[in-house]
Amino acid sequence: MSAVDILILSNGPGEVTTWVRPVVKALREKLGDDREQVRISVVLSPCPNASGKEAAIALSYPEVDRVQSAEYFWQFLLWGKTQENWDWRSQGIVIFLGGDQFFPVVIGKKLGYRTVVYAEWEARWHNLIDRFAVMKPQVAAKVSPKYAHKFTVVGDLMLEAESTVNSQQSIVNSQQSTVIGILPGSKAAKLAQGVPLTLAIAEYIHSKIPQIKFVIPVAPTLDLQNLASFADSQKNPFVETFNFSGASLIIPEENHHKSILKTGDGLVVELWQENPAYDLLSQCSICLTTVGANTAELGALGVPMIVLLPTQQLDAMRSWDGLPGLLANLPGVGSTFAKIINWFFLRRKGLLAWPNIWAQEEIVPELVGKLQPQEVGEMVVNYLHNPEKLEEIRTKLRRVRGESGAAQKIAQIVSEEIGN
Repeated sequence: MSAVDILILSNGPGEVTTWVRPVVKALREKLGDDREQVRISVVLSPCPNASGKEAAIALSYPEVDRVQSAEYFWQFLLWGKTQENWDWRSQGIVIFLGGDQFFPVVIGKKLGYRTVVYAEWEARWHNLIDRFAVMKPQVAAKVSPKYAHKFTVVGDLMLEAESTVNSQQSIVNSQQSTVIGILPGSKAAKLAQGVPLTLAIAEYIHSKIPQIKFVIPVAPTLDLQNLASFADSQKNPFVETFNFSGASLIIPEENHHKSILKTGDGLVVELWQENPAYDLLSQCSICLTTVGANTAELGALGVPMIVLLPTQQLDAMRSWDGLPGLLANLPGVGSTFAKIINWFFLRRKGLLAWPNIWAQEEIVPELVGKLQPQEVGEMVVNYLHNPEKLEEIRTKLRRVRGESGAAQKIAQIVSEEIGN
């Protein structure tokens, strides 16, 4: 095999952690670790949900050789030159794992590389892309017969979460109490309401069932001090909105101890920084989560969840994808756009959690509105007192999650395209 470059195009934190990670691992397993033969590069495009840490996360993957951050994307798209003036081998593959599907068309032409697009719900540019790896058969059903040979159903990349769980490794000692996971998000737009709301819910549950253990799997794009600031009434007005007692960050001197958030009522919430946290999440009885990639990962693991979308302040909800997210975050006028977009969304809301979208029914509860900690907390307590309800959710989640192995199938497609 001649030396090849594999260029992965991606964008947001969800794509980098749940799509890029398993794909680069599968590529190395399939094509080998000789960097003289196969070099893997990641180029990021702008995303309204980006935290700015996506490049560092991608570069931390041992399978990846080089990464360019989103701030330099447009010059690369227009002129074909990276900020560090990377060299490119004569043969290569462009893999689309997030952004706009037109990007691989342009970049593939500039570099003279073949193109592979992973498509969840819709595949575009059928005549200009070489291969499509699609999530479900329905994506390929609308395609003209003359392009059908380009399409391969690979399954859902989000399901790779389950395959990485080591069943032999126990995070929670069997003698310990029930564990509830808290996933308030990774962006300020969600954390401002999500952190005080979920911690206030945790305090209520703890008052009813004191032996419950709570843990937050901290998003890799979020540092502990920033997370803790959203639990501080001096820095976040929503702490008082939810009648939350507030919480302080405690980082122990001994490295073998976990950092914690300790609330005003004395509740201790463990902060879990290992990533991915699939081993931990798989042992949770139930999770409190916001909308987004979290719901897909929990669904893939078969973990029951309650999805929360508080609307105490419509202006604070600015984490939408695509054009709505860009408009909502414009300087000066973004607040107005955010209110209009969110008002329109709430009037026409469909299913929000990925498992519910997959199943086209509400398998896991979606709570939208001016949520109150006590009401949500009572709902969780009811689930814990009726474990058969949680088991029913687990069964339905397993039924809709489909087949795993998408990353390996994409690696096979790339191998075939290298042969071409």
